[in-house]
Formats: sequence, C-alpha cells, structure tokens
Amino acid sequence: MDNNLNNGINENMFSMLDESTQEEQVKIVKTDVDAVNGQDKCPKCGATDISLNTKKGMLRCNFCRHEFAPQKVQGLEEDVKNLHNQVIASGAADIDEEAETLITLKCTSCGAEVVIDTNESNQARCHWCRNTLSINQQIPNGSVPDVVLPFSVEKQEAQSLISKFVGKRKFFAHPKFKKEFTTDNIMGVYFPYMMVDINGHARFSGQGEHLVRRYTVGSGDDKKTYYDADLYDVEREFDIAIKGLTVESSADKLDKKQRNKTNNIINSIMPFDIENAVRWNANYIKGYSSEKRDVNIDQLKPQVQIQAEDIARFAANDELSFYDRGVKWAVQKLDIEGQQWQAAHFPVWLYSYFEKKGSKGMLHYVAVNARTKETMGSVPIHMPKLLFTSFLVELLSGFAVVQIESEEGGEAILLTLGFIFFFIMYSRYRNSSARHTHELETAKEKSNLRSEDNFVKHRKGLSNSEMSGANNETVFGNRFSKDLF
Repeated sequence: MDNNLNNGINENMFSMLDESTQEEQVKIVKTDVDAVNGQDKCPKCGATDISLNTKKGMLRCNFCRHEFAPQKVQGLEEDVKNLHNQVIASGAADIDEEAETLITLKCTSCGAEVVIDTNESNQARCHWCRNTLSINQQIPNGSVPDVVLPFSVEKQEAQSLISKFVGKRKFFAHPKFKKEFTTDNIMGVYFPYMMVDINGHARFSGQGEHLVRRYTVGSGDDKKTYYDADLYDVEREFDIAIKGLTVESSADKLDKKQRNKTNNIINSIMPFDIENAVRWNANYIKGYSSEKRDVNIDQLKPQVQIQAEDIARFAANDELSFYDRGVKWAVQKLDIEGQQWQAAHFPVWLYSYFEKKGSKGMLHYVAVNARTKETMGSVPIHMPKLLFTSFLVELLSGFAVVQIESEEGGEAILLTLGFIFFFIMYSRYRNSSARHTHELETAKEKSNLRSEDNFVKHRKGLSNSEMSGANNETVFGNRFSKDLF
C-alpha cells in the first residue's frame, strides 16, 4: 500500500481495463447513414463546387452562392448518465490494416472513374467534367471520422496571432530563426482525435489535514516555522458524468516526450468547442491538410482511464476546501458503467520550424486553435545570448548582496537570480511544460455525493507547509509516450 501512496496511483484505477471491459457489451452506432461516396451536391442547384464559409461555419455553393447548415451526428447517446457498457461510433472502429487506401469513385455526371488516395485527401476533381468527388462514407482505414469541427479562424488572423506570439520572444530567439521566420507558410491542418463520454462512479478514501496554527520558533538564523494541524479520515463517493474527454488519436502526437519534436505545443491548445462538432463531410477539409487516425480504442484506453481518474480526483477537490494542507488518498477507484467513443477531426493552424543541432535537430511548432484562437509555441533560443545575460544578472545580484543588508533568506534568493532568470526565459521560449489541463477543462457533472469525515488526532510541530504525501492535486494522465504502442 505504501508504494501506491508514494506513486499516487492505486491499482483499483485500472479496474475498467483489467476487468469490466473483458465482458462488456459493445454497441456500434453507424454515423454515416445515407453518406454517399462520389459527389456531394448543393441542395439548391446540384453543383458540386462547395466550400466552407469560415465566418459562419456554413457550407457554401460556389455556383449559386447558396449556404446550407451542417448536419449533426444522429443515434449517439446525448445524456452521459444513461450510458451503459461501451458505445462506439462507426468512425472510431478498429482500423483494418488491410483496407485499401486507394478508392475509385465513378463520377455520376460524366461516368469517368477517379482515384482518391485516402492517405493524402478525401476529395478530388473529375479530370473530365471538373465535378468534385468526395469520400463521405466511412472506410475501415481510419481516414474518415464521425465528426468534424470546421475552421472558424481565417488564415490572416492566425498569421497575426502567430506573429504576435513570436514577436514577444524575439530578444533571445536564435538569429537564424529571426531571419527566416515568416507566417506565409503556415498550414491549416485537421488532426485526428477521439472524444470519449464516460458514466462512472468514483470512490476516494484517505486522510486529510486542516491547519490549526502556524508559528515561528527561535530568532535570527535559527528561526524556524512550524505548523499544528488536525488529521481526519476522509471519504468521498459520487457518480460522475464526463462529457467529451478528448485525446489525440495519432501515435506521433500522443508521444509528447520526443526530443526532436515539440508535440506538447499542439496538445496545449486544447480544448475545442466540441459541442459544435458536426457530422463528417469532406467539403470541410477542402483547402486544408489532414492527418489520418492510426491508433485504436484499445490502445487509447489506458490514457483515457487515467485522465478520467484525474478528472474525478479534481472534481472531489470541490468538496475538500476544509483540508487546506491537502489530502492523501489511499484508495482511488473509478468504476466505469458506460463509455461512448467518437472519432473526430479538429482544426489547427500550424507553423513549424526545424532547428539544426549538430547531426540532429528540433522541430518547433507554433499552433493556433482554429476555433478558440488559443495560441502556444516553441521558439528556438540563442543559448549563448541567454547564458551571457543570465551570467550578468547573477553578477549584478552578487554585487547587490555585498552592498545591501537583506532580510532572512534574501541573500540566497539574490545569489540565485541568474539561475532563476535563465529558467524563466527558457520556459517562456520553449514552453516544454505546456499541456492541455484535461483535469480542469473537461466538462463533468457530479451527483449523489456521499461524504464522511472523522477526526483522528491533533498533530503538533509539523515542519512541512503541506501534508506529507498529499496527492489530491496530482495529475497522472499526461505521462504517456510511444512506449505504450
């Protein structure tokens, strides 16, 4: 049990994977009913030259200018509390590795046959009559999802957001990067994701501490701060409905610890406004690039399991304000009664820059969420300049220590200012810790809460400002890499 406390993850967290999923019933919901391979025509004039109006989120016929609303996916459970067992939208079904990637469509206007490579695109024009042909019907190679979020941020605005982000980081940016930086080559990309709804029951038990008194003993250099606290046995149990937990479904983007790519940047611009997702239509991706899903549900379940546990743990914190020194959970259990999976394509404006480092290099990204405008990036640093400036800061702070008398501990802070400056600047430019805070940003609802708190004892003379081993605000769901696959 001590090992579980130290790691903060109880074996019970994996009950969904190890036990319940072995016997659970799986229901497949077809989300592409009436979808047609070939031509997707304007409902008013029948033309196939259709594009996206990014300002309105509507599809627009380029011939008669008629605009028509997108369709929503039908047949899925909207109330998460009603979920039982496992529901899978058809676009999220397992990828068939033997499925053809070259699809031949017959143009219904002139009869010509057109080949579409679904690894590259889901649309093509007939080389004879110029009508547009689209892959809207799902094929078992992961290229056609259930839903899509159309671009709502135009390229010009994305360019401005990226320029503004980089402009604030020009001073320590690498000279070559500053010379070569341009937003002319940013790309609009649809990345693959899985959206998961979870109906579960959470149970936590452990101990928590409430601060009673803070006091100081001694004087001068021997002054020390101590804390008195009350210790309680704590239990929280509740039902939880998690709506739209979103994870990447590309093995490459899931690996956020790669040394040659800043994949965490793309992850950090989540969440998307998933409530506005519409049924897949290839016309939405016209003019944009897209990536194909290459992982299946079973591969994503470990990550979803632990992220769902994170969400439940942080949801429990709403009921723990009394325990201001923290809570150390000994048991953390999330029983999954039902789950629902959908495959999705979400839009991102992406700038990339490859920085050479000897025989290797680093691929830096600056990304814009093409729905919410959230912007994050990694900018190559001119390390000699940053190190020299940090050295100057350290030198000046050392000189200040000699010249002035500071309060207790002040000398130590001044003597580390150079190091502090370096790490602050490095973090500001690289943003290696940036990530999607799924534990806070994912929609969830608690119900049927049961609380139990029992006083254990009064503790005196504690030297730690927080409870030793407290794990109620620990996050585990971002510790995933390619090793899982």
